[in-house]
Amino acid sequence: MDFTSPLVYGIPCFLGFIAIELTYSKTLDDKQLYKWRDFISSISLGVGSVIIGALIKTATVILVFTFAYELFNPLVNGVRTNIMGWESFGYAWYVWVICMLLDDYSYYWFHRQNHMIRFLWAAHIVHHSLDNFNLGTAVRNGWFTIFYKPFFYVWIVIIGFPPEMLVVCLGIEALWQFQLHTKYIKSLGVLERFLNTHTMHQVHHASNIEYMDKNHGGILNVFDRVFGTWKELDDTVNIKYGVSQPPNSYNLYVILTHEYKNIWQDVAKSKQWSHKFMYIFGPPGWSHDGSTLTIKQIRLAMSKEHS
Repeated sequence: MDFTSPLVYGIPCFLGFIAIELTYSKTLDDKQLYKWRDFISSISLGVGSVIIGALIKTATVILVFTFAYELFNPLVNGVRTNIMGWESFGYAWYVWVICMLLDDYSYYWFHRQNHMIRFLWAAHIVHHSLDNFNLGTAVRNGWFTIFYKPFFYVWIVIIGFPPEMLVVCLGIEALWQFQLHTKYIKSLGVLERFLNTHTMHQVHHASNIEYMDKNHGGILNVFDRVFGTWKELDDTVNIKYGVSQPPNSYNLYVILTHEYKNIWQDVAKSKQWSHKFMYIFGPPGWSHDGSTLTIKQIRLAMSKEHS
């Protein structure tokens, strides 16, 4: 059975909603919500992501998901059985629900590690590099995450979920993530208890120290609550968006690669191999001499100052 990713139909809707929000903000609300040069660079990055995604989607599905599915779920006498001995899953509604939950769990860890491992952050920082928050930000994606993202999800097909089912779930996740990038939708009431909502995603994009590295969830906020990364928006806090060291450029090459350049410079100046390793795979902000600090180190220092 074959399924089409919902993103095929979602992309035209993305453009339509961006146009509506842009028009509303420019004519009736906040004229600074969209800055034209930032917006053009975001759209260009989004177009590039779509093109690259289309080019390597087949390779991703065949070489990663399908290969893993066939390898760990062999077809024997007409029955596909996984390595744990049970029959691989079909397409019942409850299997779809379980697959969606596992997809959301994987998204949480994929997203969280993008903030915890500097080499991955170098790809993900593109999405956070604007000092604003709008639907245009949603399509401002790095081009390199697509090369490692499948490896956070491949375990789902290994245990027996069909690859095409996972592809659809990934598309649904992306649709929800897109519409979170607007400040015009406020509280969702009782849904706030378990869904990742627009105000929660504003927290995620904030550069305020109390908000950084929070709310990594996809559709649900359950995993943030369980693993201690959930944070509610405080209306009394003057929220700031972006990163501490933005690329300060509209050049796509600079936007996409500036953090890799910074990593290379840090690795080159360090003499110990353990330091070089940490500059690549340690958390963003880590330094061997304390010249820069991680978010945890900054928070610890601030707590000591106030104690």
